[in-house]
Amino acid sequence: MTSKRVTLADVARHAGVSSSTASLVLSGRGRELRISDAVHERVRAAAETLGYRRNTISVGLRKGSTNTIGFVSDTVASSQLAGGMIRGALAAARDSGFMLFMSETGGGAAQERQAVEAMLDHRVDGLILASMFTRQRDALPEELDTLPTVLLNALPPEGRQLTSIIPDEHAAGRAAAEQLLTAGHRDIHLIGAGPGLADAPAASEAGHLRLTGMLEVLAEAGVTPASGYPYRSWNPAHGWEAVHDLLEHGTVPEALICFNDRLAFGAYQALQEAGLRVPEDASIISFDDAPLAGWLRPALTTFAIPHRTLGSMAVDMLVAALQDSERHPLSRGVHTVDMPLRTRGSLAPRPTT
Repeated sequence: MTSKRVTLADVARHAGVSSSTASLVLSGRGRELRISDAVHERVRAAAETLGYRRNTISVGLRKGSTNTIGFVSDTVASSQLAGGMIRGALAAARDSGFMLFMSETGGGAAQERQAVEAMLDHRVDGLILASMFTRQRDALPEELDTLPTVLLNALPPEGRQLTSIIPDEHAAGRAAAEQLLTAGHRDIHLIGAGPGLADAPAASEAGHLRLTGMLEVLAEAGVTPASGYPYRSWNPAHGWEAVHDLLEHGTVPEALICFNDRLAFGAYQALQEAGLRVPEDASIISFDDAPLAGWLRPALTTFAIPHRTLGSMAVDMLVAALQDSERHPLSRGVHTVDMPLRTRGSLAPRPTT
């Protein structure tokens, strides 16, 4: 049998006061209106005895704010790699006195719309719509036009003007190529995309941006990628397959840029099976900073996706706009976050002969 919710009227009746008096005491305004200490004590004791909880949504409707933010994601919550987004968002919300309501959709459009509608029903003050992988959205729920929204790790569809926060994949792609060129490498092979700009996975905005940055830097140095192996998905098996193919055709790659760490894991295996060493025979640089990247031997040099920073920045931007929209308006457009380089042991200078 479900117990009845304790109401403000129940508390007032138990304390022997009017509902308005009980409301003033429990909202912290009793002192302003000179309600006696004895009445304060009776009302608070009644509330504690009955187990009364204020209806925060009703209070929020009267105040015009519920101090809540909705966080709707595709598969971020269940991802070991991207879960830092949620941890960053939770910490930032807590520090600002906000609560985060979270929902995961599995990537389904209908489920996403239902989640957004549920957030609206709970009167959230703002919404974060997050993606596991950096991508451009094909469509967005129309309901997003009704409240402040930040796209996290995603770009809006063509023609939609929204606030978007993504990792600076383009700058990281440039920096990856610069690292190899500075080390003296010119025989550079791309694993996951390339060799041309059109050779990137259509659904991967990260792949396109990384490849664009790499090719820009290589072209500036007068270097053409020695080869490119585009894949629609980036798994260890594909990294192994690409490097194995190079070796089968008599090419020992001097340097590899792998488009994510899982490809690099496969590349390591193919090189080791052939009796080759990283980085003595082949240097490798990658992206993501997956949990196992630091455990490889040698540990993998890779650009980290700043998941925690992304999550906290999304909340901070929303809270600033909610608290003072004139001084801190929610600026439309794309905001990028630097991807820090984790320098480890997989990249070495080109041997001099």
